[in-house]
Amino acid sequence: MLLDEDPIKRDWIISGTPVARSAQWSVSKDGTTTTHVWDCTKGRFRWYFHADEIVHIIEGSVTVQADGIAKRTLGVGDAALFRAGSWSEWEVEEYVRKHAILSSPLHPTVSFGVRAARRVARVFRPKAK
Repeated sequence: MLLDEDPIKRDWIISGTPVARSAQWSVSKDGTTTTHVWDCTKGRFRWYFHADEIVHIIEGSVTVQADGIAKRTLGVGDAALFRAGSWSEWEVEEYVRKHAILSSPLHPTVSFGVRAARRVARVFRPKAK
């Protein structure tokens, strides 16, 4: 998959000259969930998560520190969840490549309706034999 340039905001960069690229793989029917591949070269930067994001490292490694959470190095095969509205610091020693699943939070009233509809659907779901 070809990746497009996806520059990190200049005022987020703490040190180095990280070069980031990304591509979107898919989007859910309701538009709330997307999947991506992202990579980045050496550098240290802050990152803001506008959506819940599950990352799965597929090449290289990154050391992350989220607000109020201890530093952790993520390597190949590791996964982590970053909540919408949170900041974290990323330090890429050489290179990192990740798959990412982004899920935009729903408005609380919509979320309540979805949960209620799921409960009703479970009541009427055919029983397994």
